[in-house]
Amino acid sequence: DVSPVVAGLIGATVLVVSVSVTVFVWTCCHQQAEKKHKTPPYKFIHMLKGISIYPETLNNKKKINRIQRDKNGPAREGGRGNLLVDAAESGLVGSDKAPDGPGAAPQLDQLPIKVDYGDELSPDQSLTPGGSKTSSPSSPGDDVMLGDLTFSVDYNFPKKALVVTIQEAHGLPVMDEHTQSSDPYIKMTILPDKRHRVKTRVLRKTLEPVFDETFTFYGIPYSQLQDLVLHFLVLSFDRFSRDDVIGEVMVPLAGVDPSTGKVQLTREILKRNIQKCISRGELQVSLSYQPVAQRMTVVVLKARHLPKMDITGLSDPYVKVNVYYGRKRIAKKKTHVKKCTLNPVFNESFIYDIPVDLLPDISIEFLVIDFDRTTKNEVVGRLILGAHSGSAAGAEHWREVCDSPRKAVAKWHSLSEY
Repeated sequence: DVSPVVAGLIGATVLVVSVSVTVFVWTCCHQQAEKKHKTPPYKFIHMLKGISIYPETLNNKKKINRIQRDKNGPAREGGRGNLLVDAAESGLVGSDKAPDGPGAAPQLDQLPIKVDYGDELSPDQSLTPGGSKTSSPSSPGDDVMLGDLTFSVDYNFPKKALVVTIQEAHGLPVMDEHTQSSDPYIKMTILPDKRHRVKTRVLRKTLEPVFDETFTFYGIPYSQLQDLVLHFLVLSFDRFSRDDVIGEVMVPLAGVDPSTGKVQLTREILKRNIQKCISRGELQVSLSYQPVAQRMTVVVLKARHLPKMDITGLSDPYVKVNVYYGRKRIAKKKTHVKKCTLNPVFNESFIYDIPVDLLPDISIEFLVIDFDRTTKNEVVGRLILGAHSGSAAGAEHWREVCDSPRKAVAKWHSLSEY
C-alpha cells in the first residue's frame, strides 16, 4: 500500500515530466520548421563550368553535392554522366592546410631566432575568414606586366540576384622561379560591406588560367548596384610560405548596366596599392633593438578608431604578430582579446633574438583581428614593418629603429585592408 501523499507526489512528478517532454519536443519541431522556411539575408550559389557545386550561406559551410545527370541530356566534360567535385582537388578548400615539406627552404629552419613571450590568453578559433591564406608581404615590381582579367556581370531580377562569372586571366607574371609558372586563384569581395567574400579554385602551373566559375549573390536589390564595387584579388598559391599577391582589379558597378543582359568586361590587373585601401583604424607599436644582446623587443601598445565588427556596434579585438625572414614565417604569437571596445589597450611585449646581419631581411606583420566565439574570426586590418613595409611611415619607423639602437621607438600607424 502507498500512502496518498506518496501517490500524489509520484503523480505530480509524472505529470511535470510529461509536460516538460511535450514542450521540449514541440519547441524542437517549431525551430526546425522555422529553419526550413527562413531565408538568410545573404547567400550565393557557386557554379563551376556550369555545374552547381555548393550553396553557401552566412555560416560559411560548404556542401559538396554529387550531381546525377541524365544520359540523354547534353554532354559536357567528355560526356560523363556522374560528377563528384572534390573540394580539396579543386582548390576550394583554403590553402592554409597545406603542410610544410622538406623543400620549404631548409636553411631557414636553422635560423637562430628565439622567442620569449609572457603569459597570454590565446584565442581558440582560427584566424582566417573563409579559411584561406592571404597576401604575402612581397609583390611583383612596378615594371612587370600583371596581365588582364576577363569576367561578366549579370542581374537576375525575379530572384534579386547579382551573377558574377570569373572567366579567365591572360598574361600573368611568373611567381614561381623554380617552375617558371604560377598557381593562380582569385578572391572576390563586394565592397563596401565586405560580407560577400568568395574565391575560385587554384589552377596549377599556368599563366593563362581559365576559371569559368559563376557566383550568384542573392538578396541584392538592383537599386543598390550603383553603390557597390567588385574587388578581385589575384593571387598565386604557395605551398611552403604565404601566397603571393599578383595584383587587383577594382570595378565600380556604377559604370555597369546589367539590366539588358550579361555584360562582358576585361580589365587590366594592377599592382595592389595599400595606400588606397580604406582606413581600418590605427595601431600603436613600439620597437627597440639591442645590438649587444642582438634582441628585438616588440610592444603592442594600443589601437584606436577600429571599425565596428559586431552587431552591438563594438568589437573584440586582439593582435597577431608574425615575424618573417624573407618570405618565410619564423615566429607567431597573439595578444589577449579585449572585449567590447573599439579603442583597446594591449601593452604586451614580445622579445626576439635576431642577429644583426639578418635585420635587413626581417619583416614584422601585425594583424588586428576581431574575435568571435560562434563564427570565424575576421581580420580588421594589418600593418607591416621591416623589409616589406607597404607604407612610407612603416619604412621610416623601421629605419629609425635600426639607426637608433637601445632606443624604444613608438609610433601610430594606419591599418591597411587585409
